[in-house]
Amino acid sequence: MQPLERDRLCDLGSTIDHRGQLVVIEGQEHVPFKIERVYCIIGKEGEPRGFHAHRKLRQMLVCLSGSFRLSIDNGFERQQWFLDRPDQGILIGPMEWRELHDFSPGAVLMCLADAHHDEADYIRDYDEFLSVVRSGTVI
Repeated sequence: MQPLERDRLCDLGSTIDHRGQLVVIEGQEHVPFKIERVYCIIGKEGEPRGFHAHRKLRQMLVCLSGSFRLSIDNGFERQQWFLDRPDQGILIGPMEWRELHDFSPGAVLMCLADAHHDEADYIRDYDEFLSVVRSGTVI
């Protein structure tokens, strides 16, 4: 069993002055991979999202506005974070089940990914995820 990494919360580049805050995110600097895809989710209060794992994809999630709760599960243990800062990101690796809950009104989540969308990379059934991850064979 591979334990969940404890150091997946990343502080991003940020400068604050009288004009406000500038947050900088650079691939292979703040994000430990080349960024191939960026997308945003505008959360809807009371509507959870996620409920899948990726076989190979690596991602970083950044809460640009508002807040949400993130749960990451490796098939053996689960961790949760409350994200509400645009100057921090959470890394999610391959074969980690993710669930997003408790979106605040106006919450905006940005996802940085190391590959383009590939439906074949998704595992959308939790029991299938558990079976694959616990067998140690990623298809």
